[in-house]
Amino acid sequence: MENDDPVSYEGVSPGVPVQTRDGEQFGTLEHVLEVPELDVFDGIVVSTKAGLRFVDADRVAAITVGYIRCDLDLAEAEGLEPPDGAPVYHVDVFKETGSALHDRIGRMFRRPRWTRE
Repeated sequence: MENDDPVSYEGVSPGVPVQTRDGEQFGTLEHVLEVPELDVFDGIVVSTKAGLRFVDADRVAAITVGYIRCDLDLAEAEGLEPPDGAPVYHVDVFKETGSALHDRIGRMFRRPRWTRE
């Protein structure tokens, strides 16, 4: 069951479904773009089968707890452009450096052989 309670762009969780105006899901929320200095919502980045795509704030019709609905049809959603600007990286500290106790202590004290600048 979908939750229709509206939320702020600041409170929406990554991974919620992103839908067309007809309610058809075309991706999931990767992250929200904002201009924090001005407290302005700029749009969303959506993870789709074709990669990351940008939806301008003017095309976002509703943000709820359970989904984001855009003012796009499916053809427009498939034609969205990739986001431009600086890339966003997701870091998993245990993926490359290990989870053993000596690895964790090394990261905590930033020993050079355990961290890479």
